Amino acid sequence: MKISKYSFGIGDRFVHEGVNQLKALIEAEKRFGVHFTPVWNKSNREHTIIGTEPASTRAEADAAVKALGYTDQYFCDADHIGLGNVDRFMDACDFFTLDVADFIGRSGSLEDRYLTAVKEAGRIYRHIAERKGADSFVTEVSMDEVEVAQKPDEIRFILKALADEEIPLQTFAPKFTGRFNKGVDYEGDLAVFEKEFEEDLLVIEEAVKAYGLPENLKLSIHSGSDKFSIYPIMGRLIRKYDKGIHIKTAGTTWLEEIIGLSLADPDALRLAKDIYRIALTRMDELTVPYAAVIDVDKAKLPAPGVVDGWDAQTFAKTLRHDEKEPLYNPSFRQLIHVSFKVAAELKDRYYPALERHVDVIGREITDNLCDRHVALLFG
Repeated sequence: MKISKYSFGIGDRFVHEGVNQLKALIEAEKRFGVHFTPVWNKSNREHTIIGTEPASTRAEADAAVKALGYTDQYFCDADHIGLGNVDRFMDACDFFTLDVADFIGRSGSLEDRYLTAVKEAGRIYRHIAERKGADSFVTEVSMDEVEVAQKPDEIRFILKALADEEIPLQTFAPKFTGRFNKGVDYEGDLAVFEKEFEEDLLVIEEAVKAYGLPENLKLSIHSGSDKFSIYPIMGRLIRKYDKGIHIKTAGTTWLEEIIGLSLADPDALRLAKDIYRIALTRMDELTVPYAAVIDVDKAKLPAPGVVDGWDAQTFAKTLRHDEKEPLYNPSFRQLIHVSFKVAAELKDRYYPALERHVDVIGREITDNLCDRHVALLFG
């Protein structure tokens, strides 16, 4: 399988928003003339927390494609998998993100730091290929969830080693300098990011020519949701060098669901407030799995009694990612981001609310993906 030049990971915690997500990418193509292949992604961690199976993601994607009469390519991503959990994704997925960050060494030579991780990627890839057939899926290798960004010579070494393992990767997710926290903007020096991103584009181009890697190999950005300050940089550079890109967004859809519910009616607003209230009492439990990718300042979290007094607009403006809005609270947004487990536990209230207010939620999701994400990249 060969993925197109531009692709967008449209994760969905509760598999209710496939149509709205696909509508956003269709609208983006109409407005900006750029086609993004949709890739529905959901990690083993999210499936485990919510209690779902990968088959539900495939069913969501297939239903959205059918509902909108979509005839172009689309994928389902087994996001951040390893040998220990990949088998549950075999039947449902045709895009596999091989996450080998935990196998990267912290010191020594390039071989000491990266060969074990590359060898592990090879084992995972061959396991999938033996089960599914080598031509039936797209391979991504992910090394982003580490503390230190990889330098150009390190990426060159990694790509050479992956080529030696005969892994036909089509997307590669490195670690960049700065913070890529879930659901909020990039935190770091934009000039440094621009330099790193440009160097990585050129290293990949060199590696494709030198090592025989797939010619469509491209960078993958995790966590790409809501990194609004770097989108114009990435858009300019991929156009400059005529390169592709894969951007993963996941939790931003769940956050737009909560925003939509807060605006829908008093009962749905009450549900949104209840999720926050419960999350606040279970903060440590909810944040620990995401400790490396969130920065929640407890001092900036409003008390439940304060939130209970908010009207719909106040709740929505506090949660919606709008840097120009005085009420916007990144800590509030990040805590809600990791609180989808609470919504899953309240599924008897949450799922019916999603279905009752599909139009309000749909507008939030479509506007977010099209008007804020794609527009900043290609607008």
